[in-house]
Amino acid sequence: MSDVLRSMAGDWSGDEQIAATRWGPGGAAKARVQSALQLGGKLLVQDYREERDGKPALEAHAVFVAEAEQGEFSLYWFDNYGFVAAAPAPGHWDGRQLVFLRSSPRGQTRHIYAPQHDGSYTLVLESSFDGGASWEPVLSGSYHRVS
Repeated sequence: MSDVLRSMAGDWSGDEQIAATRWGPGGAAKARVQSALQLGGKLLVQDYREERDGKPALEAHAVFVAEAEQGEFSLYWFDNYGFVAAAPAPGHWDGRQLVFLRSSPRGQTRHIYAPQHDGSYTLVLESSFDGGASWEPVLSGSYHRVS
């Protein structure tokens, strides 16, 4: 079982900062994340719910897969904005963070999950609309376990 996936399992609450993007206005958000290991720890299934101004906003369902090759991962991402995984996003663990690059006809999104020493984790999302030559901030968040 992948230690990084194990570290992300559980129920989480997070504070997020959303950047103003072509998808909508920026601002603060709150998130709840429920993640469970499945299939002997080879998969992490995650349900994500974001609230902005006390109202539901982004909802996503993600499946993280620990690949057979050590340190390699795949991410399947589905959300209520209409992003459907045509193919998994490739990812890798670089020793301190889990990085995925998700591609669609709308551009690329980089997901950076970083476990912290206190047991929390951070997430940074960035988008590129020029094939990865430049990146725009989308979201930064910090998530703590809910007891």
